[in-house]
Amino acid sequence: MEALDLARLQFAVTTVYHFFFVPLTLGLSILVAIMHTQWVRTGDETYKKMTKFWGKLFLINFAMGVVTGIVQEFQFGMNWSEYSRFVGDIFGAPLAVEALMAFFLESTFLGLWIFGWDKLPKGLHLASIWLAAIGTNISAFWILAANSFMQNPVGYTVVDGRATMTDFVALITNPNVLHQFPHVVLGGFTTATFFIMGISAYHLIRKQNKSQEQVLVFQRSFNLAMFVGFFAILGTMFAGHMQGQHMADYQPMKLAAAEGLWEDEDPAGLSMFQIGDEANRESVVNIRIPSLLSFLTYNTSDGMVRGLNNLNEEYQAQYADKFNEAYAQQYGLDSVDYIPPAIWLTYWSFRAMVGAGMLMFLLILLGAWFRWRGTLTKRNFYLAVMVFAIFLPYLANSTGWMLTEFGRQPWIVFGEMRIEEAVSPNVGVTELWITLIAFTLVYGLLMVADVWLLWKYGSAGTQPVQPTPQSVADGNLAVNY
Repeated sequence: MEALDLARLQFAVTTVYHFFFVPLTLGLSILVAIMHTQWVRTGDETYKKMTKFWGKLFLINFAMGVVTGIVQEFQFGMNWSEYSRFVGDIFGAPLAVEALMAFFLESTFLGLWIFGWDKLPKGLHLASIWLAAIGTNISAFWILAANSFMQNPVGYTVVDGRATMTDFVALITNPNVLHQFPHVVLGGFTTATFFIMGISAYHLIRKQNKSQEQVLVFQRSFNLAMFVGFFAILGTMFAGHMQGQHMADYQPMKLAAAEGLWEDEDPAGLSMFQIGDEANRESVVNIRIPSLLSFLTYNTSDGMVRGLNNLNEEYQAQYADKFNEAYAQQYGLDSVDYIPPAIWLTYWSFRAMVGAGMLMFLLILLGAWFRWRGTLTKRNFYLAVMVFAIFLPYLANSTGWMLTEFGRQPWIVFGEMRIEEAVSPNVGVTELWITLIAFTLVYGLLMVADVWLLWKYGSAGTQPVQPTPQSVADGNLAVNY
């Protein structure tokens, strides 16, 4: 493998590992804040038990996410120095704002929440978890703003071979981030709700071995997660649909790759199953629903969806001044091509994401039906399925990002920089192999540790919570602890 391939593989491995933790953190932070709010509002100790139980699991996952995220930023300088040199003035701005505003906000108030149970007034303590949760989700926005510049560069000009920011507002109102952010956040809510439902289902199956108080904790947790999950999945589907329509305008090559569509079609059918011949750039077997892709893209039964071959010819003509035969010789390419590699991976990633989402929605509807009939806690088979369904949102999140990143290749900054010219010129194959193996092992161990800790404390159930005595804080503010 060449240095470019190893650098790409290394970043892919660390990203997949890191994003394993992120969606759960995004959604669980808000759900824990809701539980805490319910305790403060009602004084019901069951909600306090819920807050502490799910809060502990949130903190474990949060810590792992922070650790794995730091290395990614190092890689921009280590393996992608040419990219960093070209786009650093722009790419660094949202990441700096994320660290200064969002990460400090979430980490500071998360610390206050952790250590403030017996020290802070109830209202202030509640505010701390809400500020931490808001900071967590704001962090996602700034990171996605940086990623969106790679997908759809805006608010910049190229001066002396470097991209220079000209409009910060354009950067943070990039149409790509405005479509991507709701999709990611709602995906986080979906991940958290299935995490809560899965662990709650595990304990409800074993309800005969638990006290009535413990059963009530997991019943309420399951019901809350199911209610939030219903709207989260609907919102994720809608946001994904809008993102797909945006993709047709700004990244038509990615849409064509997701559908394995080699030639322009009007109207275009939605592919349900396909066996493609990437060498000859054609479909061998393709089972489709007529006109459905056009309908999903344009909200009408007709409308042209561009194909991979047609777009490739168009891009070759559009970017011929820079990415020409001389460029191909410089980087050892047979030809300058714009079709993403591994179309099959992009195609099936999209179907895995959609399939997992549809299955989750059906499970939510089935749970709501059992809840309405009053038989939810008696449906052990359904509860057992929900335990394993914890992994469905992780499948959807991972394959969704595979679609996002594989589908935009060979661009690292769309229209400006290709992937082969972004890699560090002085990093050798040996160094990349060593760091790739090291990162894979370390990140793998961290993932195992995270899953083990979540399972250890999640399967242990709730711990007794002592009734909170009455005390008075400074001034006239009463605090119930």
